[in-house]
Amino acid sequence: MEAPKPEEISHPPMDQLQGLEYCIDSNPSWGEAIALGFQHYILALGTAVMIPTFLVPLMGGTDNDKVRVVQTLLFVEGINTLLQTLFGTRLPTVIGGSWAFMVPIISIIHDSSLVAIDDPHLRFLSTMRAIQGALIVASSVQIILGYSQLWGIFSRFFSPLGMVPVISLVGFGLFDRGFPVVGRCAEIGIPMLILFVAFSQYLKHFQTKQLPILERFALLISVTVIWAYAHLLTASGAYKHRPELTQTHCRTDRANLISSAPWIKIPYPLQWGAPTFDAGHAFGMMAAVFVSMIESTGAFKAASRLASATPPPAHVLSRGIGWQGIGILFDGLFGTVTGSTVSVENVGLLGTTRVGSRRVIQISAGFMIFFSILGEQRLLADDSLAFSASVGLSFLQFTNMNSLRNLFITGVSMFLGLSIPEYFREYTAGALHGPAHTKAGWFNDFLNTVFLSSPTVALIVAVFLDNTLDYKDSARDRGMPWWAKFRAFKGDSRNEEFYTLPFNLQRFFPPS
Repeated sequence: MEAPKPEEISHPPMDQLQGLEYCIDSNPSWGEAIALGFQHYILALGTAVMIPTFLVPLMGGTDNDKVRVVQTLLFVEGINTLLQTLFGTRLPTVIGGSWAFMVPIISIIHDSSLVAIDDPHLRFLSTMRAIQGALIVASSVQIILGYSQLWGIFSRFFSPLGMVPVISLVGFGLFDRGFPVVGRCAEIGIPMLILFVAFSQYLKHFQTKQLPILERFALLISVTVIWAYAHLLTASGAYKHRPELTQTHCRTDRANLISSAPWIKIPYPLQWGAPTFDAGHAFGMMAAVFVSMIESTGAFKAASRLASATPPPAHVLSRGIGWQGIGILFDGLFGTVTGSTVSVENVGLLGTTRVGSRRVIQISAGFMIFFSILGEQRLLADDSLAFSASVGLSFLQFTNMNSLRNLFITGVSMFLGLSIPEYFREYTAGALHGPAHTKAGWFNDFLNTVFLSSPTVALIVAVFLDNTLDYKDSARDRGMPWWAKFRAFKGDSRNEEFYTLPFNLQRFFPPS
């Protein structure tokens, strides 16, 4: 059958997304940039609060310990975000705490030698030091894979087709943190969701002094309105006779973060004491580092689309992974209770605001560092996952989706990327341990961590199938003619504009 002529294609492929107002190296006014940076900070605050809130009590920590961990996590997030935007990929990405580290961290918390400690505070400190030691050792995996260019070499097996399920499942794979979290307090979560969609989509043309204020600051406005509404419900006694779990999720006075926070506290390395090292803990943590590396790879490519930049070349991707490894090393030195990855929520916010400016993200990093030192603060959060997930689907335009081969690879990798982690989650919830349950704890942690990650499963399946099923005769169908120019730093003239290091540092990290 004769292929359609270019003029007969209603929506031809486009390198850049339509409708973005500010790209990676163009900036809004300083006032607008500061407000947008604060909005990114508010979003990043969610993970910075939720992870310690979940883990610290399991470790025997108090509310004061929890606040110190939140402040430390925010402080290191700010440092890592600045390092990544200045010297890493230079994409507008927030580097935040990662849920991918939960399996090995919980395994450390339940270590028999730590559980046997009777004093809760001493158990908290001992557990924190064990987590720190595991993170410090495991960070070497990303540092080596990044700065040796091994990850960049491996990325040459990627294609637009192979990246579609990986990028998409970076967002879609976190569905358990979407409406299930909203439903914990539906009378607050659902109005928040409705307001955010209404402001960002239906009322986006409302302007004040030529500024689409409702679209640009939909998250900030929605959070402010809903928090006031939630505080009113709390003060009026609406939850007075409700179950304890409902009160915990819905009331605004149950976190105990404000009363426990010191006015000024500067986090510093080894503040919890000297890290302890255990080979089993470190091997399990390496799996989480591997998972966070894959999730960040997908998020970097999504961020490049939403910032109107070219896909990061192999050299730049390796550089970013190397700096993320340095970030995990900082997590271990400071004691953040978890490792780092690219915040998918903040990547999605680039799309909803239509602002992909690097400067905005650097300003948000400044807010993280400032408010981590100034402890007395209100803690608010929301999610923006779906937008970054759908960006992955946009790569399909560069492939031939009339090919049965491509349809098979896309469908199988996305289906297995969702269903295998769901099986691991359901099995763990029922048996209180993962499907991998041998006498070797590090082996269990490794397998359970890898197969709980949707992007990791999708990458394993998609890259394997894409490079073994008729790959020699399907280069055009896979989108390789479009993709090839972005694999090398000098393959496209725009790469130098977007990814060259500042301060004449490019000579120390020359493109391969």
